[in-house]
Amino acid sequence: MSVLQLEEVTKRYGDKTAVNGISLTVEKGEIYGLLGGNGAGKTTTMRMVLGLIYPDEGRIRYHGKPYSKELLGKLGYLPEERGLYPKIKVSDQILYLAELRGVSRATADKALKGWLEKFEVPEYYGKKVEELSKGNQQKIQFIAAVIHDPDILILDEAFSGLDPVNVELLKATVIELRDKGKTILFSSHRMDHVEELCRNICILHRSNTVLKGSLREIKASYPKERVLLETAAPISGLGELPGVTLVKQEETHYELRVTDPAAAQQILHTAMAEAAVNRFQIVEPTLNEIFIKKVGDGE
Repeated sequence: MSVLQLEEVTKRYGDKTAVNGISLTVEKGEIYGLLGGNGAGKTTTMRMVLGLIYPDEGRIRYHGKPYSKELLGKLGYLPEERGLYPKIKVSDQILYLAELRGVSRATADKALKGWLEKFEVPEYYGKKVEELSKGNQQKIQFIAAVIHDPDILILDEAFSGLDPVNVELLKATVIELRDKGKTILFSSHRMDHVEELCRNICILHRSNTVLKGSLREIKASYPKERVLLETAAPISGLGELPGVTLVKQEETHYELRVTDPAAAQQILHTAMAEAAVNRFQIVEPTLNEIFIKKVGDGE
Protein backbone atom coordinates (compact mmCIF):
# COMPACT_ATOMS: atom_id res chain seq x y z
CA MET A 1 0.00 0.00 0.00
CA SER A 2 1.25 3.49 -0.88
CA VAL A 3 2.29 5.73 2.01
CA LEU A 4 0.99 8.94 0.42
CA GLN A 5 -1.61 9.21 -2.31
CA LEU A 6 -3.31 12.21 -3.89
CA GLU A 7 -6.35 11.52 -6.08
CA GLU A 8 -7.64 14.33 -8.33
CA VAL A 9 -6.97 16.96 -5.66
CA THR A 10 -8.20 20.48 -6.43
CA LYS A 11 -7.94 23.70 -4.41
CA ARG A 12 -9.61 27.01 -5.31
CA TYR A 13 -9.47 30.47 -3.81
CA GLY A 14 -12.53 32.31 -5.09
CA ASP A 15 -12.38 32.20 -8.87
CA LYS A 16 -8.69 31.25 -8.91
CA THR A 17 -7.72 27.58 -9.11
CA ALA A 18 -4.44 27.04 -7.23
CA VAL A 19 -4.21 23.28 -7.85
CA ASN A 20 -6.27 21.54 -10.51
CA GLY A 21 -6.80 17.77 -10.18
CA ILE A 22 -3.32 16.66 -9.13
CA SER A 23 -2.79 12.92 -8.62
CA LEU A 24 0.39 11.30 -7.40
CA THR A 25 1.57 8.32 -5.37
CA VAL A 26 4.63 8.19 -3.12
CA GLU A 27 5.92 4.87 -1.82
CA LYS A 28 7.78 3.99 1.38
CA GLY A 29 11.47 4.83 1.04
CA GLU A 30 10.96 7.14 -1.95
CA ILE A 31 11.92 10.76 -2.66
CA TYR A 32 9.26 12.14 -5.01
CA GLY A 33 10.00 15.35 -6.94
CA LEU A 34 7.32 18.04 -7.12
CA LEU A 35 8.37 20.72 -9.62
CA GLY A 36 7.05 23.92 -11.08
CA GLY A 37 7.68 27.63 -11.41
CA ASN A 38 6.51 30.28 -8.97
CA GLY A 39 2.73 30.11 -8.56
CA ALA A 40 2.46 26.67 -10.15
CA GLY A 41 0.74 25.14 -7.10
CA LYS A 42 3.60 23.30 -5.35
CA THR A 43 3.31 25.00 -1.95
CA THR A 44 -0.48 24.73 -1.97
CA THR A 45 -0.15 21.00 -2.67
CA MET A 46 2.32 20.58 0.19
CA ARG A 47 0.09 22.48 2.60
CA MET A 48 -2.83 20.22 1.70
CA VAL A 49 -0.68 17.15 2.33
CA LEU A 50 0.20 18.61 5.74
CA GLY A 51 -3.45 19.25 6.58
CA LEU A 52 -2.87 23.00 6.92
CA ILE A 53 -5.53 23.58 4.27
CA TYR A 54 -8.09 21.19 2.84
CA PRO A 55 -8.80 20.32 -0.80
CA ASP A 56 -12.08 21.39 -2.35
CA GLU A 57 -12.19 18.21 -4.41
CA GLY A 58 -10.35 14.91 -4.44
CA ARG A 59 -8.79 12.81 -1.69
CA ILE A 60 -5.49 12.59 0.14
CA ARG A 61 -4.64 9.27 1.81
CA TYR A 62 -1.88 8.36 4.25
CA HIS A 63 -1.32 4.59 4.40
CA GLY A 64 -4.77 4.37 2.81
CA LYS A 65 -6.43 6.47 5.54
CA PRO A 66 -7.74 10.06 5.53
CA TYR A 67 -6.12 12.91 7.45
CA SER A 68 -6.46 12.90 11.24
CA LYS A 69 -4.86 14.75 14.17
CA GLU A 70 -2.99 11.57 15.04
CA LEU A 71 -1.04 12.05 11.81
CA LEU A 72 0.65 15.21 13.11
CA GLY A 73 3.38 13.25 14.83
CA LYS A 74 4.12 11.39 11.59
CA LEU A 75 4.51 14.44 9.35
CA GLY A 76 7.56 16.69 9.08
CA TYR A 77 7.77 19.95 7.11
CA LEU A 78 10.68 22.08 6.01
CA PRO A 79 9.17 25.27 4.48
CA GLU A 80 10.93 27.40 1.90
CA GLU A 81 10.57 30.48 4.12
CA ARG A 82 12.55 30.80 7.36
CA GLY A 83 10.18 29.95 10.20
CA LEU A 84 12.37 30.11 13.30
CA TYR A 85 12.24 32.78 16.00
CA PRO A 86 15.50 34.75 15.71
CA LYS A 87 15.88 35.76 19.37
CA ILE A 88 15.19 32.35 20.93
CA LYS A 89 17.91 29.80 21.61
CA VAL A 90 18.17 26.85 19.24
CA SER A 91 17.68 24.30 22.03
CA ASP A 92 14.62 26.02 23.54
CA GLN A 93 12.99 26.31 20.14
CA ILE A 94 13.65 22.79 18.84
CA LEU A 95 12.72 21.09 22.11
CA TYR A 96 9.46 23.03 22.29
CA LEU A 97 8.57 22.06 18.72
CA ALA A 98 9.38 18.41 19.45
CA GLU A 99 7.14 18.45 22.53
CA LEU A 100 4.29 19.80 20.41
CA ARG A 101 4.71 16.67 18.29
CA GLY A 102 4.42 14.41 21.33
CA VAL A 103 8.14 13.76 21.95
CA SER A 104 9.38 13.87 25.55
CA ARG A 105 11.86 16.63 26.37
CA ALA A 106 14.59 14.16 27.32
CA THR A 107 14.19 12.19 24.08
CA ALA A 108 14.13 15.38 22.01
CA ASP A 109 17.20 16.76 23.78
CA LYS A 110 19.18 13.61 22.99
CA ALA A 111 18.04 13.70 19.37
CA LEU A 112 18.89 17.39 19.01
CA LYS A 113 22.42 16.90 20.32
CA GLY A 114 22.82 13.97 17.93
CA TRP A 115 21.71 16.05 14.95
CA LEU A 116 23.98 18.95 15.90
CA GLU A 117 26.92 16.55 16.10
CA LYS A 118 25.98 15.08 12.72
CA PHE A 119 25.92 18.56 11.18
CA GLU A 120 29.22 19.41 12.95
CA VAL A 121 27.74 22.36 14.89
CA PRO A 122 27.33 21.13 18.52
CA GLU A 123 28.17 24.63 19.79
CA TYR A 124 24.88 25.97 18.37
CA TYR A 125 22.85 24.25 21.08
CA GLY A 126 22.74 27.36 23.30
CA LYS A 127 22.97 30.04 20.62
CA LYS A 128 20.16 32.27 19.42
CA VAL A 129 19.02 31.67 15.87
CA GLU A 130 19.90 35.24 14.83
CA GLU A 131 23.54 34.54 15.72
CA LEU A 132 23.78 31.91 12.97
CA SER A 133 24.47 32.36 9.27
CA LYS A 134 21.61 31.80 6.83
CA GLY A 135 23.03 28.41 5.87
CA ASN A 136 23.28 27.25 9.47
CA GLN A 137 19.78 28.53 10.19
CA GLN A 138 18.67 26.22 7.38
CA LYS A 139 20.37 23.30 9.13
CA ILE A 140 18.51 24.10 12.35
CA GLN A 141 15.23 24.41 10.47
CA PHE A 142 15.90 21.00 8.90
CA ILE A 143 16.44 19.54 12.38
CA ALA A 144 13.12 21.06 13.46
CA ALA A 145 11.43 19.17 10.61
CA VAL A 146 12.88 15.76 11.57
CA ILE A 147 13.36 15.98 15.36
CA HIS A 148 10.19 13.92 16.00
CA ASP A 149 11.25 11.18 13.54
CA PRO A 150 8.35 11.58 11.07
CA ASP A 151 7.34 8.90 8.56
CA ILE A 152 6.41 11.44 5.87
CA LEU A 153 8.70 14.40 5.23
CA ILE A 154 7.81 17.44 3.10
CA LEU A 155 10.91 19.33 1.93
CA ASP A 156 10.35 22.64 0.15
CA GLU A 157 13.66 24.04 -1.21
CA ALA A 158 15.63 22.08 1.41
CA PHE A 159 19.05 23.26 0.20
CA SER A 160 18.22 26.96 -0.05
CA GLY A 161 20.98 29.23 1.23
CA LEU A 162 23.55 26.46 1.67
CA ASP A 163 27.09 26.48 0.31
CA PRO A 164 28.20 23.48 -1.82
CA VAL A 165 29.77 21.62 1.14
CA ASN A 166 26.62 21.86 3.23
CA VAL A 167 24.42 21.01 0.23
CA GLU A 168 26.28 17.70 -0.03
CA LEU A 169 25.96 17.14 3.73
CA LEU A 170 22.22 17.73 3.72
CA LYS A 171 21.76 15.76 0.50
CA ALA A 172 23.49 12.76 2.07
CA THR A 173 21.21 13.14 5.10
CA VAL A 174 18.09 13.12 2.92
CA ILE A 175 19.34 9.95 1.20
CA GLU A 176 19.93 8.34 4.62
CA LEU A 177 16.37 9.14 5.64
CA ARG A 178 15.10 7.61 2.40
CA ASP A 179 17.14 4.47 3.03
CA LYS A 180 15.58 4.22 6.50
CA GLY A 181 12.17 4.00 4.86
CA LYS A 182 11.03 7.63 5.12
CA THR A 183 8.60 8.88 2.48
CA ILE A 184 9.74 12.26 1.14
CA LEU A 185 7.95 14.81 -1.02
CA PHE A 186 10.73 17.02 -2.38
CA SER A 187 10.48 20.37 -4.15
CA SER A 188 13.41 22.31 -5.61
CA HIS A 189 14.25 24.80 -8.33
CA ARG A 190 17.57 22.99 -8.78
CA MET A 191 16.84 20.36 -11.40
CA ASP A 192 20.21 18.66 -10.88
CA HIS A 193 19.25 17.93 -7.26
CA VAL A 194 15.94 16.45 -8.40
CA GLU A 195 17.68 14.28 -11.00
CA GLU A 196 20.08 12.98 -8.38
CA LEU A 197 17.53 12.27 -5.65
CA CYS A 198 14.17 11.46 -7.25
CA ARG A 199 12.91 8.41 -9.10
CA ASN A 200 9.48 9.85 -9.95
CA ILE A 201 8.42 13.44 -10.57
CA CYS A 202 5.38 15.63 -11.18
CA ILE A 203 5.70 18.99 -12.97
CA LEU A 204 3.01 21.59 -12.33
CA HIS A 205 2.39 24.65 -14.50
CA ARG A 206 -0.29 27.21 -13.70
CA SER A 207 -2.01 24.77 -11.32
CA ASN A 208 -2.10 21.91 -13.84
CA THR A 209 -0.04 18.73 -14.10
CA VAL A 210 1.92 18.90 -17.37
CA LEU A 211 4.26 15.93 -16.89
CA LYS A 212 4.32 13.04 -14.42
CA GLY A 213 5.93 9.65 -13.99
CA SER A 214 9.26 7.86 -13.86
CA LEU A 215 12.13 10.28 -14.45
CA ARG A 216 14.04 7.59 -16.35
CA GLU A 217 11.10 6.89 -18.66
CA ILE A 218 10.38 10.59 -19.16
CA LYS A 219 13.97 11.29 -20.20
CA ALA A 220 13.98 8.26 -22.52
CA SER A 221 10.86 9.60 -24.28
CA TYR A 222 12.64 12.80 -25.33
CA PRO A 223 15.04 12.86 -28.30
CA LYS A 224 18.78 13.00 -27.68
CA GLU A 225 19.76 16.26 -29.33
CA ARG A 226 23.15 16.99 -27.78
CA VAL A 227 26.53 15.52 -28.75
CA LEU A 228 29.80 15.95 -26.83
CA LEU A 229 33.02 15.49 -28.79
CA GLU A 230 36.66 15.73 -27.78
CA THR A 231 39.44 15.19 -30.32
CA ALA A 232 43.23 15.28 -30.47
CA ALA A 233 43.16 18.09 -33.09
CA PRO A 234 40.61 20.64 -34.35
CA ILE A 235 37.88 19.35 -36.69
CA SER A 236 36.60 21.46 -39.59
CA GLY A 237 33.17 21.62 -41.16
CA LEU A 238 31.07 20.25 -38.30
CA GLY A 239 28.57 23.09 -38.58
CA GLU A 240 27.93 22.29 -42.24
CA LEU A 241 26.89 18.68 -41.63
CA PRO A 242 23.20 17.85 -42.28
CA GLY A 243 21.15 17.86 -39.07
CA VAL A 244 23.67 19.90 -37.04
CA THR A 245 22.00 23.06 -35.76
CA LEU A 246 24.61 24.42 -33.35
CA VAL A 247 28.32 24.01 -32.64
CA LYS A 248 30.05 25.30 -29.51
CA GLN A 249 33.81 24.92 -29.55
CA GLU A 250 36.54 25.41 -26.95
CA GLU A 251 39.85 24.33 -28.48
CA THR A 252 39.24 20.63 -29.30
CA HIS A 253 36.15 20.26 -27.08
CA TYR A 254 32.82 20.47 -28.92
CA GLU A 255 29.18 20.57 -27.90
CA LEU A 256 26.81 20.15 -30.82
CA ARG A 257 23.03 20.21 -31.24
CA VAL A 258 21.50 17.76 -33.72
CA THR A 259 18.04 17.02 -35.05
CA ASP A 260 18.35 13.22 -35.33
CA PRO A 261 20.67 10.31 -34.36
CA ALA A 262 21.94 9.98 -37.97
CA ALA A 263 23.52 13.43 -37.67
CA ALA A 264 25.37 12.31 -34.55
CA GLN A 265 26.87 9.35 -36.41
CA GLN A 266 27.99 11.64 -39.24
CA ILE A 267 29.74 13.85 -36.65
CA LEU A 268 31.67 10.82 -35.43
CA HIS A 269 32.69 9.70 -38.95
CA THR A 270 33.83 13.23 -39.85
CA ALA A 271 35.86 13.59 -36.67
CA MET A 272 37.53 10.18 -37.04
CA ALA A 273 38.60 11.05 -40.57
CA GLU A 274 40.56 14.07 -39.32
CA ALA A 275 41.88 13.20 -35.84
CA ALA A 276 41.84 10.74 -32.97
CA VAL A 277 38.58 10.89 -31.02
CA ASN A 278 39.07 10.98 -27.26
CA ARG A 279 35.40 11.32 -26.39
CA PHE A 280 32.10 10.93 -28.22
CA GLN A 281 28.80 10.95 -26.36
CA ILE A 282 25.19 11.33 -27.38
CA VAL A 283 23.65 12.94 -24.31
CA GLU A 284 20.09 12.47 -23.10
CA PRO A 285 18.22 15.70 -22.28
CA THR A 286 18.60 17.09 -18.77
CA LEU A 287 15.57 17.57 -16.56
CA ASN A 288 16.21 21.30 -16.83
CA GLU A 289 15.85 21.12 -20.63
CA ILE A 290 12.69 19.03 -20.35
CA PHE A 291 11.22 21.45 -17.81
CA ILE A 292 11.84 24.42 -20.10
CA LYS A 293 10.23 22.58 -23.04
CA LYS A 294 7.12 21.82 -20.99
CA VAL A 295 6.56 25.15 -19.25
CA GLY A 296 8.43 27.61 -21.51
CA ASP A 297 11.48 29.83 -21.17
CA GLY A 298 9.46 32.40 -19.23
CA GLU A 299 9.52 30.20 -16.12
